[in-house]
Amino acid sequence: MEWQQLEYFHTVARLQHMTLAAQTLCITQPALSRSIARLEKELGVPLFERSGRAIVLNRYGRLFLNRVNRIMSEYQECKRELEDLIHPEHGEVSLGFLHTLGVHSIPDVIRSFRSAYPQIHFQLHQNSTQFLLDQLSAGGIDLCMAAPQETKHMQWVSLWNEELFVIVPKDHPLAASESVLLEEIRSEPLISFKKGYGLRKITDKLFEQAGIAPDIRFEGDEVHTIAGLVAAGLGVAVIPDTKGIERANISFLRVRWPECRRVIGIGWIEGRYLSPAAERFRDFVIDYFRS
Repeated sequence: MEWQQLEYFHTVARLQHMTLAAQTLCITQPALSRSIARLEKELGVPLFERSGRAIVLNRYGRLFLNRVNRIMSEYQECKRELEDLIHPEHGEVSLGFLHTLGVHSIPDVIRSFRSAYPQIHFQLHQNSTQFLLDQLSAGGIDLCMAAPQETKHMQWVSLWNEELFVIVPKDHPLAASESVLLEEIRSEPLISFKKGYGLRKITDKLFEQAGIAPDIRFEGDEVHTIAGLVAAGLGVAVIPDTKGIERANISFLRVRWPECRRVIGIGWIEGRYLSPAAERFRDFVIDYFRS
């Protein structure tokens, strides 16, 4: 079996049309048909159901395609590894991060990193914690900056922790308080994050710890929007003190109990190949926040 046969099979399986596949591969249709026939003879089973020029994978073909996809993925990963070895100062880092980190944390660290390594580029993905973890597991991103999760095969290094505050409108009875108990907002309408977001998981646990079933009136995905709705008098919220929030119409209140904090870390998949660029950025980030 030759590599070319696998490429031909993969193209036919994707396009399901012999003529179009032959044109895509820049070979004649008879040559493509002979290659597929030799492959089927070598495997001992037919891979396609044929109807004129249309060609559809059968159950043997679908099983073989799964393996071919893995083979080709391994081949592409090997090529990337070799290219990275040849050009260690170049490369690309695919980084996922939370919405709340996009205002200053991520821009600041990338700016500092690129001043030392200007030839390394980034693919950036900003989303919820669960989406980022799914992308990390699937190999869609190299590194993830979010709240560390106890997930199999993921490695995490904590970078910093930050306080979470109750925010209320300026005309709220609690607005002049230096600090509050979470219990004091038990009956207040809550502006929260959507399910799957790291801050939603944290605040859910905090309210559970305080024995509160919050009255959630709105679920958002962006901290500045949530702060704006609080300023408009639609409820209260629990958020980090994030750069860029308009403070004219809200008050930030420390929480005496329970302790309201979150940890931000950087995560990657244990044992999965990381390019020199991704490894260099990961190590830079860890040193950057430790110092």
